[in-house]
Amino acid sequence: MRMQLLWIAAAALAVAGCQEKQAAAPSAAPAAGSRFVAEPKPAAGDIEAGRKLAEAECKACHGLDGKGVAPAIPHLAGQRERYLLAALREYRERKRTHAALREIATHIDEAGTRNIAAFYASLPPVGAAALAQPPSPYELGRKVAEQCAACHGPDGNATTPGIPSLAGQQPRYLVVAINEYLNGERKTTPMHAKLRGIGKLDAENAALYFASQTPAARTAAPKGDARVGEPLAAVCGGCHGMAGVSVDSSTPSLAGQDEQYLVEAIKAYRTSRKRENMRVYITGLNDRQIGDIAAFYAMQPSKAQERGETLVQEYTDRCNRCHAPGVENPSMAIPRIRGQDKDYLVMALRAYRDDRRESTTMHKMSLPYGDSIIESIAAYYANQPPK
Repeated sequence: MRMQLLWIAAAALAVAGCQEKQAAAPSAAPAAGSRFVAEPKPAAGDIEAGRKLAEAECKACHGLDGKGVAPAIPHLAGQRERYLLAALREYRERKRTHAALREIATHIDEAGTRNIAAFYASLPPVGAAALAQPPSPYELGRKVAEQCAACHGPDGNATTPGIPSLAGQQPRYLVVAINEYLNGERKTTPMHAKLRGIGKLDAENAALYFASQTPAARTAAPKGDARVGEPLAAVCGGCHGMAGVSVDSSTPSLAGQDEQYLVEAIKAYRTSRKRENMRVYITGLNDRQIGDIAAFYAMQPSKAQERGETLVQEYTDRCNRCHAPGVENPSMAIPRIRGQDKDYLVMALRAYRDDRRESTTMHKMSLPYGDSIIESIAAYYANQPPK
């Protein structure tokens, strides 16, 4: 799900992502003429010397058995040696933010770094946590959506004039809209009372559920003139997509929306809704033109924006391209994440998503994740047996 809909680093040497290396190749034997070369294998560390250093520097958080001593502290036992080396170097180079680890990594020399990495890599992996896999965000969203059904329909297809349909709506936009009602940024409606007890994860889950529903086609003749509205709507296409089907998770789709609701929403940007760019676009429109634009969009076909029922599986399949057992890539220092501490995985994915940890690959991978999706992905990997 492309929702925004995974802060503190307790002692983070392992991470749920692919650390990029600049001079690297996808295989140990690059093609002739390639400007990339395979990263050299690190010099072997001294396991016994590493154990002594770990006892002095790392034991308080990671234990001598390599198991994090508290939630959000990563397990290091059985982690890839190459990844541990890369992580320690990033702390030394101040590319990661954990203050204590920066200090430790700074005063340990390169040989000590290799020794610690060799020691923890030599230990047997920590077993999976055997946590209960939480219900999927989609199923949780279905339950939250039940309180919306009276107005918006059980599947988000509203039938009452003036009530917006939520089926097929962009998920990040729905979360933003919910927050605007909660914060009093939209005019008082029955929505305020309905939403008063909703939390952040509830909002994300409900948005995913509605975004995954198929919008129903409008059959009633519009009040405005859709043919006149089509050319007037051209200025809207840059944000709301061709014929009103948005391709941006934060921008609402207008296609297939209730005509009366669209008229009221567009006019609200003149007064109560705070979107300066929208205010600029509609300033020159009279009420009849707004009605014609609304009629055009109301008659356009729309579609579901997400596949909520299979979303977590799709994302873990994508993660497994790098993190599945047996996958090796000499161009990246990739951590093992099966059986890793769940809270740490949540923290790491949030850090990548929010651009607080460096990795272009992981930042792009994490951007669509809302916290509900991140929680599910982290629980999935924490429950997997390490290999």
